[in-house]
Amino acid sequence: MAPTEDGRVAPEGVGLLLSNPAPTRPVSRSMRIGYPCVNEAMDCSSATTFRLASYTEERLLPTVAANLTCLQRLLEWNAAQGLLFFRISSGVVPFGSHPVNTYPWQSHFKAEFKALGDFIRANDMRVSLHPDQFVVLNSPDPDIVRRSIDELIYQGSMLDLMELDGQAKLQIHVGGLYGDRELAISRFAQVHATLPEAVKARVVVENDDRLFSLKDCLHLHELTGVPILFDNFHHECLNHGETMTDALHLAAQTWDQARDGVLMMDYSSQATGERRGKHTDALVDELFRGFLATLEGLDVDMMLEIKDKEASALRAVTILRELGLSPAAPDRPIPPLTLPPDPDAPVKKPRAPKEPKAAVPEGATSKKKPAKNKQPGVSALGDAVDFPTPPAQPQKARAPRKPKPVELVANAAAPATSTQNS
Repeated sequence: MAPTEDGRVAPEGVGLLLSNPAPTRPVSRSMRIGYPCVNEAMDCSSATTFRLASYTEERLLPTVAANLTCLQRLLEWNAAQGLLFFRISSGVVPFGSHPVNTYPWQSHFKAEFKALGDFIRANDMRVSLHPDQFVVLNSPDPDIVRRSIDELIYQGSMLDLMELDGQAKLQIHVGGLYGDRELAISRFAQVHATLPEAVKARVVVENDDRLFSLKDCLHLHELTGVPILFDNFHHECLNHGETMTDALHLAAQTWDQARDGVLMMDYSSQATGERRGKHTDALVDELFRGFLATLEGLDVDMMLEIKDKEASALRAVTILRELGLSPAAPDRPIPPLTLPPDPDAPVKKPRAPKEPKAAVPEGATSKKKPAKNKQPGVSALGDAVDFPTPPAQPQKARAPRKPKPVELVANAAAPATSTQNS
């Protein structure tokens, strides 16, 4: 690696990116900061679901309605706290990309999604989604690729229904290595080219901590133009010698601000005393302040990938305000985290107590049927399903043990101890 004219060190082939520093946003506009998916203190979830085997339209509709109501509450609470970046859960619509879900939920909940989008825009918020690890565009298995694309279409359609522009993103990883790095990257590029334009405009790729570094993602960007969502902690775990400041600027150069918005990034730090790569449970103030200094005025929107979620996000935004990087807290009432029970909600019938099993008389054989030969599992896109268990292999009969020889004891009064030392 050779230094560029401004003294930064860049991986080979990306010096041109560093020669044009990323623009910064005026401090008068907030550096958006937030947390992903779940408010640990709130009494609802925006990703309530049920088993695939229990799927019916009668279960789907109230579940989606409850998830959207909870998502609205989450966004309102965040906005009142000045937390303007939020990662929406992928599970708002249970089995949203699964063939079992044929209900036109997009039209049924069109008004609710639009209301969410109106609120997001009115409060200058930014949102994203992060499909799980089962979305693998560079898989050599065509069926996994097909289902991955279906999942991206489903998640992107929620952002489309909110009428959000291209600054709302779908965050994914490059995928698997499959023994050939260059082929894996090139296979991602080939599949990326086939994505619907509405999906392609939202997809961003995150550098990971084990397989695909920032340098690999920059190579992918050259092939596809996909923006790089930068993860500082992953970069600490896997890099090619780029400083944190240089890495941030390299990633920022892959974003077209007019089309994509400013750089999105994930922030976390190493948990003390844990395996390398484990995220900390709570924000470490000194490390966070130190990281902010490495930005050197770079314009970013930051997602905190920290276990205690909103608690750390509130501490982080307080630090930003102390440093003049975020405006004062909004002057508005903060919505409650818990609500009283809905009096109109249907009352669940209590389950009838199970009858005690009758004791089996001594000497009688039990009539209990053997358990069915199946086990719970998870599909390639995270849906709960029942996979059949392969037929059990017959166990080989054990040969009878040979009796151990009994040693003659010289003193009949002393116990034999040969078996204890065998």
